Amino acid sequence: MTLRLIATDVDGTLITSERVISPRTLAAFEAAHAAGIILLPISGRQPFYINDAVGGTVLEGPVVGANGAVGMDLRTDEIYFEDLLPVDEQTRLVTQMQRRIPGTRAVSVRDAGKTFVPERGYVGLMDPGDHGKSDLALPEYDLDEVLGTPSLKLILRHPEIHEDVLLAAALELDVPGCHVTTSGAPFIEVSAEGVTKESGLQQMCARFGVRPEEVLAFGDNRNDVEMLRWSGWGVAVANALPETLAAADEVTASHDEDGLAIVIERFLQQREV
Repeated sequence: MTLRLIATDVDGTLITSERVISPRTLAAFEAAHAAGIILLPISGRQPFYINDAVGGTVLEGPVVGANGAVGMDLRTDEIYFEDLLPVDEQTRLVTQMQRRIPGTRAVSVRDAGKTFVPERGYVGLMDPGDHGKSDLALPEYDLDEVLGTPSLKLILRHPEIHEDVLLAAALELDVPGCHVTTSGAPFIEVSAEGVTKESGLQQMCARFGVRPEEVLAFGDNRNDVEMLRWSGWGVAVANALPETLAAADEVTASHDEDGLAIVIERFLQQREV
């Protein structure tokens, strides 16, 4: 394949268990950048939190955040697109989820990820670092205020019930207009219908004039499946979920074993032949 863009998930894929980019992986991305290949971190994180992982490296530039709902350039703060979850749809989902699983709490993420609007009772469920928030002295809001404005991403969490149980309930409810997934964090994440990492990647490829068959993509979790299937070559790291492994064209070593570097180095060597 002719490689023009590398898309990579962040947590569990690009960064190690120590939450850093390994030297070998960073060197591989630097070599790809020097070869003129576009680099695109694409994450469930909000853009500012993606920057915590890639700032100061060649990966600091175009990114897709919130599971495909926002595209922007970290260097210039230019927002390329935002795809929002409408008020009626998010209200319907939260109402039904709280009726089915009492104690479920919601957060609305807005303004390209800069605004965080948690329902009363949510902040106490967080650990330092959740959602990129080290300081947990956050204001909370009545549910009407949380749901009264369209969300870039809606988050649902419960103090005792695992995110997989919440996901199964939300999928069973099948509320029109909502796309529900998980990313390895202890909550479920809701976007507008049709908004996934695939849709965000498609919009960025259209912007840069890149075809699907020119894209190499890496991922590990449920929210990476659509992106891996759409890309010309989708690669799962060895630590990926079973459904992500099944969606990939190739399985590489884990995020702690330079899995991305192994594949990128091979592609760059093939370009030189």
